[in-house]
Amino acid sequence: MLLFGLAALELMLAATPMSAATRICIDTRNIKSSLPQDHGKSILFTMRDGAQWRNTLQSGCPDLDFNGFQWTVRNPDNTVCDGEQSLQVLQSGQICQLGKFEKVTPGGKPG
Repeated sequence: MLLFGLAALELMLAATPMSAATRICIDTRNIKSSLPQDHGKSILFTMRDGAQWRNTLQSGCPDLDFNGFQWTVRNPDNTVCDGEQSLQVLQSGQICQLGKFEKVTPGGKPG
């Protein structure tokens, strides 16, 4: 019986998606600036420590080139993670969904 239980546990762990383990989140309190890139296909976030993170949006969001955006972060640690946050373009109301984050430049010393 114990062997069956261990086998079932192994099977459950093997079925756990790897994306949850490799998910990247950034702290919104540390964002210094954000800049739309590639006609609204991605956003470059520059952090207070100098690190830069590019997020490739799940679909194009061309209105980002002309308007700022807002988002509501509802978790207590104020982070946004791969594919788990939407944002809204201020003037047009267009809704855009974050995709994968990738580190563009490493951070320096916190200032």
